Amino acid sequence: MVELKVGDRRVLGRGDFPAFFAALRDAGYDVIGPTIHDGAIVYDRLTRVEDLPIGWTDRQGPGKYRLERRGDQALFGYNVGPFTWKKFLYPPRERLWTAYRDGDAFSIEPEPVDGPPLAFLGMRACELAGVRVTDRVFQGGPVADPGYSARRSRLLRIAVECGEAGANCFCVSMGTGPGVGADVDLVLTEILEPGPHRFLLRVGSPAGAEVLARVPLTPAEPTDGQIAEAIVERTAGSMGRTMNTEGIRDLLRNNLEHPRWDNVAKRCLACTNCTMVCPTCFCSTQEEVPDLDVSKVERWRRWDSCFNLAFTELHGSSVRKSGLSRYRQWLTHKLGTWNDQFGSSGCVGCGRCITWCPVGIDLTEEVAAIRKSPGATAAAATKGGSP
Repeated sequence: MVELKVGDRRVLGRGDFPAFFAALRDAGYDVIGPTIHDGAIVYDRLTRVEDLPIGWTDRQGPGKYRLERRGDQALFGYNVGPFTWKKFLYPPRERLWTAYRDGDAFSIEPEPVDGPPLAFLGMRACELAGVRVTDRVFQGGPVADPGYSARRSRLLRIAVECGEAGANCFCVSMGTGPGVGADVDLVLTEILEPGPHRFLLRVGSPAGAEVLARVPLTPAEPTDGQIAEAIVERTAGSMGRTMNTEGIRDLLRNNLEHPRWDNVAKRCLACTNCTMVCPTCFCSTQEEVPDLDVSKVERWRRWDSCFNLAFTELHGSSVRKSGLSRYRQWLTHKLGTWNDQFGSSGCVGCGRCITWCPVGIDLTEEVAAIRKSPGATAAAATKGGSP
């Protein structure tokens, strides 16, 4: 058994992938990864390698998604689906605490966060960036979210570098992919040819190295690294979308009354799909649920969306009553003022919001339309309206 260290590269044969899967489970991890359900590739708990979408890919466009058979047996030959890893770290609905009445007093018991550690198998570079964003949101301030922090501390991140770009991908524009850098536990690059089906594996952390202790691996040849680099370069050169991010914060803030907002508002259904599929959106609401005799009450948190009319309701009236103002708030926050709050963009270029918008609204198209308007970058936001 060869001891591995961070940065080491090895080759994992396709035939030995079940041994890698078994090593994760033997180490106590619940393996979460891609699988096919209801006509889409989603993330769920896996019990065997055969649960992966072997030989399947997805074809995407604005408001379009479908699965197709590939001409090979790739394990990770798809882009990204409607679900994100966020839901396993920040559940869509979560009980926060329970309060018990005891006469005229009461006591509060926080909800325990238990369960096995999780191994996220198949994370893409943009999705790793998404987790880094939510880390800053939930752990970067003076008070950390206890549930998120507990789940995050038990996470093993296994990334797979993208072998092809989707029609809605623009991670190169956002500087988040398709190659995987540091801050990860293990990195796989799937190599289908030339030679046998195999994976170039790179160790990113001691936790990743520990999992590989009993997995049959072979030394990586220089050609394996060259092939993997070529795969990433080819993917980077075939992005389906681009977005010029230069000065984008000021571009959006200085054009709050641009006519393009009216154009997109006429199409937007305020369905919240874009925020639900986004790997970084974190809006939520809370509700208290008492039992019938009011001896206890539970506080629950569930996902919400800035596209909902009641989300900004104050004193019985919504702050943003129009669809235009809500879409503008979402886009200017995601691409602009997110930097003011968290020091980075809130967009990672995965393209999910484009794919799962029922009317195919493309945020890269909206930004480009504002940018190409005469005098757009110099225009001042002199009229009213919250950004």
